[in-house]
Amino acid sequence: MRIPDHIGIIPDGNRRWAESNGISKEKGYATGLKSGLALFKLCQKIGVKELTFYGFTKDNNKRPTVQREAFTKACIIAAQKLRKENASLLVVGNSDSPMFPNELRRYTNRTTFGEGGIKINFLVNYDWEWDLNQLKVADNPNINIINNIKSFDVSRIDLIIRWGGRRRLSGFLPAQSIYADIFVVDEYWPDFEADHFLRALEWYDKQDPTLGG
Repeated sequence: MRIPDHIGIIPDGNRRWAESNGISKEKGYATGLKSGLALFKLCQKIGVKELTFYGFTKDNNKRPTVQREAFTKACIIAAQKLRKENASLLVVGNSDSPMFPNELRRYTNRTTFGEGGIKINFLVNYDWEWDLNQLKVADNPNINIINNIKSFDVSRIDLIIRWGGRRRLSGFLPAQSIYADIFVVDEYWPDFEADHFLRALEWYDKQDPTLGG
């Protein structure tokens, strides 16, 4: 089976999962933490080289305070859990904003845990316009785009998997996603099962990786 080098994860459906289980929306984020760790382990096992998780965006901060505090806390806990693993973590997002958690500032430079290995990119308070706003292509037509964006240390994505049934990228790393195959899982992120991931890999293996050629 053809294994993607870099997989992007959009872990959607936390709030809808909470509502469907009769609990308040903000409680869905913490439940999704176990899903993230399980997926990380699977990717580590099969030899994925890089994994990017969508934590939260600048626009997500428009949600009620109790929800914002919940998804911010979940991102902090996720990084703390990763410290116990063999991985290399980079947090990408607008760290100049007061919405960026202080606990994650140390990881805005790539940090190795344990023996290192799989690269983990975590998008926190991420905004695609913030990411790309350094580009001045008109001033320099020969500019290397990837080297001049905030997420320059994140490689091109091969496969994006989105949970929760939505069929959109929601601003997810536009430069790196340009040739990504996109697989949608209808189940909510907190209901993650290994089979969701295996279905995505089987589907990806059947795609034609022409990259426009």
